[in-house]
Amino acid sequence: MTQPTMKIDIQRYRPEMDEKPFMQTFELPYKADMSVLEALQYIKDNLDSSISFRWSCRMAICGSCGLMVDGVPKLGCKAFLRDYYPKTLTLKPLANFPIERDLVAVMDDFIKKLEEIKPYIIPAKTASNEKKCLSDGAYKQTPEQMEKYKKYSMCINCGLCYSACPQYALDKKFTGPAALALLARYNRDSRDAGKAERMKIVNQEEGVWGCTFVGYCSVVCPKGVDPAGAIQLLKVESSKDYLIGMFKPEPA
Repeated sequence: MTQPTMKIDIQRYRPEMDEKPFMQTFELPYKADMSVLEALQYIKDNLDSSISFRWSCRMAICGSCGLMVDGVPKLGCKAFLRDYYPKTLTLKPLANFPIERDLVAVMDDFIKKLEEIKPYIIPAKTASNEKKCLSDGAYKQTPEQMEKYKKYSMCINCGLCYSACPQYALDKKFTGPAALALLARYNRDSRDAGKAERMKIVNQEEGVWGCTFVGYCSVVCPKGVDPAGAIQLLKVESSKDYLIGMFKPEPA
């Protein structure tokens, strides 16, 4: 019996030799359990060694292999050929980011936004006006306290939500779904004392109020983080800040 095959159209771009991106078609043996990432590895190993793409864990943990699969942001290791066969599959780099090479997008702005929200626990100051350190003992947290932020801590920084976000496509100043969800994760952590610092980002025009609540970011999230929901919670917090500021303005 003849081995069935499948065609995959891949966007190519090599800046040292191509003026603009173009599509290239590859035909490879079809297997129902083959992921898109495995298909790319087959193409690189057997058909064209020059093709470039990102990958690492192959287990939907590292977030490296994000790309556009038939126009939808997905992880290559979590998308399977059986869901597209026998049609021709189209692969492109993540939308809303500059292209570095072939299926590799430039994620610098995404990483910068993640860093800006201070994605780490900021300790509270002790009675001596010094921040809590390890020698002061372990933090204690109940399961109920952890549940408040657990969902938002599952983000793997894949960037799929930024490719799905129409607001980020229009305005690169927008902080964006993943960064705001991560911000909510730390603001809701009982061990953290950095909420006031992060709310300055939340309250900006480029913060939560830039979100038009399309909700597609939560649809494409491979880990169920629900960044759209996190942003709506932050809008409530931002509104509280505004009202408090009206009735209890900070001293000049």
